[in-house]
Amino acid sequence: MHRFFLLVTPIVPGNTVDLSSISHQLTRVLRLISGDEILLLDNLNFEYATEIVTLERHQATGHVLSGQPVRSEPTHRLTLYQCSLKADKFEWVLQKGTELGVSAFVPVISERSIVRPAEALLKKYERWRTIIREAAEQSGRGCLPVLHDPQPFDGAIRRVEGVRYLPWEETRGERGAIGLGAAVARQGSEMRRVNLLIGPEGGLTADEAERALRARWQIVSLGPRILRAETAALASITITMEWLAELGS
Repeated sequence: MHRFFLLVTPIVPGNTVDLSSISHQLTRVLRLISGDEILLLDNLNFEYATEIVTLERHQATGHVLSGQPVRSEPTHRLTLYQCSLKADKFEWVLQKGTELGVSAFVPVISERSIVRPAEALLKKYERWRTIIREAAEQSGRGCLPVLHDPQPFDGAIRRVEGVRYLPWEETRGERGAIGLGAAVARQGSEMRRVNLLIGPEGGLTADEAERALRARWQIVSLGPRILRAETAALASITITMEWLAELGS
């Protein structure tokens, strides 16, 4: 069943709901008709079965049949601090990270970031929020991940609550370097806030890694191979969510 977030319109079982904000998708994209059912999401982790009543190109209404909690939302809050990447790569991380259960994204401007000015990143936010919303609808999320404002590296590494991990390629092959999965397993699934910091295309500098270490980020390994930044992001999310039992049945 098709799913749609309605962030402003009240959704109340038994009542009529205005669907005009998604009427174009319903008519032109999905070719739905009156009598079809859809799921509406309120971004508060509830979903509502809704029957389309009237449907025109720019106007639509529905009848809310019932509501229930969404059961697919993660119980752990994972925040991804992603140093800015080229546009297509960053968008890919946003999309796939949303599907895997990331709760919040923080774009970080580091020394080797390709796109550096915060103003340049903010111009992309409308598109990025659309990517997040569509990925959340497609993957069955009950809440939209938060997209925070861009942060300079030193500000980002200090404004953190919870456990924090920094996968860094310079640890590969080092004796005694702990892997991300082992670090999460050692910490235990009782932790509720987990943070990942992923470097840009050129990686973090040794000085940035040292500053993160002083800010209580734990440096971990993703194995002996060098991963692209976007691959490291998705691998880190997957490893973390698997160890937190967020990818099981």
